[in-house]
Amino acid sequence: MTELRNIAILGSTGSIGTQTLDILSEYPTLFRPWLLVANTSAELLIEQARKYLPRRVIIADESRYAMVRDALAALPEIEVMTGNQAVVDAVTDPAIDTVVTAMVGYAGLASTIAAIRAGKRIALANKETLVVAGELIDSMLATSQSVLYPVDSEHGAFYQCLQGERHDDVEKLILTASGGPFRTTPLHELEKVTAADALKHPNWSMGAKITIDSATMMNKGFEMIEAQWLYHIAPRDIEIVVHPQSIVHSMVQFVDGSVKAQLGLPDMHLPIRYALGLPDRRLRTDTGKMTLSDYASLTFEAPDRKKFPLLDTAYRAAERGGNAPCVMNAANEIAVAAFLQNKIAFTDIYNVIEDTLAKVAWIERPGYDDYVATNDEARALTAELINIKQKRH
Repeated sequence: MTELRNIAILGSTGSIGTQTLDILSEYPTLFRPWLLVANTSAELLIEQARKYLPRRVIIADESRYAMVRDALAALPEIEVMTGNQAVVDAVTDPAIDTVVTAMVGYAGLASTIAAIRAGKRIALANKETLVVAGELIDSMLATSQSVLYPVDSEHGAFYQCLQGERHDDVEKLILTASGGPFRTTPLHELEKVTAADALKHPNWSMGAKITIDSATMMNKGFEMIEAQWLYHIAPRDIEIVVHPQSIVHSMVQFVDGSVKAQLGLPDMHLPIRYALGLPDRRLRTDTGKMTLSDYASLTFEAPDRKKFPLLDTAYRAAERGGNAPCVMNAANEIAVAAFLQNKIAFTDIYNVIEDTLAKVAWIERPGYDDYVATNDEARALTAELINIKQKRH
């Protein structure tokens, strides 16, 4: 890789976005930050724009546009825009080579679709895109010049383990999970845990929403669905195992009984670096390297499905297909936000997701407009269910 690639980072102020900028700084002759997009974090976006001097910045929250525009007025070479539609339009810029989709949740779907239509390289960190509309994204990629590379450590691990292997020789994917902060917490205590408790992840530093998804293990359900579409594997052939050390990022088992695993420190710089460097492993670094003797004990265990019932919810949604995963994702986003605001108990997250799935009409073969309508309906219904719970208490 010798050409200078112009990079768009959607969600530049989040955990993945800031770490992506770290990596671009390591390789200034290979990458240039061209577009930086934030949702509401105007102050950090301004700081990033002054440091990296991108061609364009977008603050999706229109109420913060004037603040960003005025702060960057002394840098006329930076174009400042606002609004969600501006994000969708900007990723199609012919100057952009690679789009890093690091926006959290459903918000990443429209811009990812636009990037596919424009034939961009996509470094996908927004797992909800494939959870919500995996079938649509899969069909679009089949007729586009766009190439999608996974940024998640688990899916980057699968990608590496599958290099040089035939699809027909794969028996199952083994998706590893840390177990989150409540791996050893008794089931009867989960109802009383607080948002502060749930945000104390033992291994990874992530944003609040993703950290709560780890605490419920919903994130592994999402990653299972993501793997289904990335690697065209049936959900029943994707196994989830708890690996508390987070050193083995995932494994592939083959029909001859052999297993390939990818190991590394629990540091997102590694999978981001790998995804940006593909199709070659040329981004050399002296950081983020592990010494096996420091990790003499690597353990694995089955997840407690009574304590983490959203795993089974995700498998049922994946097997049913259609708009069911979209409903599940929308309900989860609203429920997690309510838990973080102390509106519902931790275990209520499970209940409102299941209730929403039961009440939103199933669509077997949804199109884009169906996904949008399903998302809106599921969010409204989940919010209503949460309000009812609050009134009861």
